[in-house]
Amino acid sequence: MHSTCLKTAASKDAVIPGVSWQQVEHPETQGVDSALRAEVDAALDALPTTSFMAVSGGKALYTYGDVSEVSYLASTRKSILSMLMGTAVCDGRIDLDLTMADLGIDEAGGLLPIEKTARLRDLLISSSGVYHPAGSPGGDMKDVPERGSKAPGTYFHYNNWDFNVLGAAFEQLTGRSVFQALEEDLAQPLQFEDFDPARQRMLGYNGQSRYLAYHLFLSARDMARITLAMTRQGAWGDRQIVPAEWVTESTRISVPGEAMNGSRKPRVAGYSYLWWIPAATTPEWEGAFVAAGHFGQFMLGMPALDLVFVNRRAIPDDLAIARNNGTFTGEPPTVKMEQFLAVADKFVAARLRADRG
Repeated sequence: MHSTCLKTAASKDAVIPGVSWQQVEHPETQGVDSALRAEVDAALDALPTTSFMAVSGGKALYTYGDVSEVSYLASTRKSILSMLMGTAVCDGRIDLDLTMADLGIDEAGGLLPIEKTARLRDLLISSSGVYHPAGSPGGDMKDVPERGSKAPGTYFHYNNWDFNVLGAAFEQLTGRSVFQALEEDLAQPLQFEDFDPARQRMLGYNGQSRYLAYHLFLSARDMARITLAMTRQGAWGDRQIVPAEWVTESTRISVPGEAMNGSRKPRVAGYSYLWWIPAATTPEWEGAFVAAGHFGQFMLGMPALDLVFVNRRAIPDDLAIARNNGTFTGEPPTVKMEQFLAVADKFVAARLRADRG
């Protein structure tokens, strides 16, 4: 990754939402007729989805539930951090080859010498080789390797320690909190409709790790704005929100599916810089990327069709806090990635049928 990244904005003619979303004037021309709406409504009714949004060409194509409802994001937060890192990597404030030792990252009980050699780029692909207990839930707790058993960068294990430390490193190197960067770099230029800075917060266990999780609280329609910017190579009209080169680099497969060990998901071809990459079984899926969070929080961008999909399963704040401090042990119903992608498939198929006339 070069210290200076390309800033190639999309066409100024590309439709972007203003203060509120424009609606697709004739959704039936994209195959979204009453029959498809009924089919999608029924599919979402059968899931614990609380809101869903499909965006085509920068306009709202379909909505389900209350897309303005703000609630907790679980691991979807990680993909958003990847976006926030882009400009700082490109302008040289973040060097992805910095190690934990370089940054002074340590734990109360001490990291092992081999663990201190992990680089930021290893953390971005969840391959740090650091298996110190994480300060928050959400990682893969099965078959955790022994500490010191894997060289950094060589073994994928979905590990919240990596993701939480990335947030801390971002703050150390940029001089801004993740939440401040979210507000200044995304919420303001993308004109979030439902953003509340006071809702964003750190969550996690007490005493397990120095590094807690930076949890975000957003609405479906603001998540759709984030995804649209990524789908447009980081551009928002004539403004480059995320460097185009970073979008390309951060959504390129770094860990192929067969190397993802216990975290491999159906229909996923691999993992990139905090994004999941769906298998491109047809040309329409080329370049697609997914942010995925527990309970059923997804953001899917499909650049080949300029389509965006968001799914939410809203979680009350008290449940989110309890889950993150270890006092909640139940599991509410969740939406799986393959279920979300199956709903997106309905729109893609309808679009292709309409295009064929």
